[in-house]
Amino acid sequence: MPSHVRLALAVVAWLLAATAVTLPLAWGIHTRDWGVALMLAVPVAVYGLLWLGRGLEAWARTPPPPDGP
Repeated sequence: MPSHVRLALAVVAWLLAATAVTLPLAWGIHTRDWGVALMLAVPVAVYGLLWLGRGLEAWARTPPPPDGP
């Protein structure tokens, strides 16, 4: 698989994960009376997204295996 395809897949995967984490968290903070307590989860969510991004970048930038025997 070409490296630019892997990089595009990594970006799309991170964007989907960021949306899946951020939207419910922001909705809960905004609409619930106890949503202020969810603010404590925000640094954990951001750290997790940064960790995921680093892992996806490492996966996308690994060189392909050599062809042939």
